[in-house]
Amino acid sequence: MASAAHKMKVLSLYKQMLRASQNFDAYNYRMYALRRIRDAFRDNKALTDGASIENELSYAKKNLEIIKRQVSGNFPVCVVRLIVLPGLGLAR
Repeated sequence: MASAAHKMKVLSLYKQMLRASQNFDAYNYRMYALRRIRDAFRDNKALTDGASIENELSYAKKNLEIIKRQVSGNFPVCVVRLIVLPGLGLAR
């Protein structure tokens, strides 16, 4: 059985991840993050071993930091320029 301390950590981390993912500007990224977070926590809700719970918590904390970096814009982005050629009917 998971201890009360584990339950509090899991619930706190779950709420932090949901709040952080709400800050994505793009709807698709936001909904994808929310869906993945909910699915991951739902899939692991039956864990009872303390070591496996701690492993999943550390993995979730790493993902929370990734979400925070992506939302803040402090990550390298590959910029792809759209080239529109004038004869293809795409340029004005």
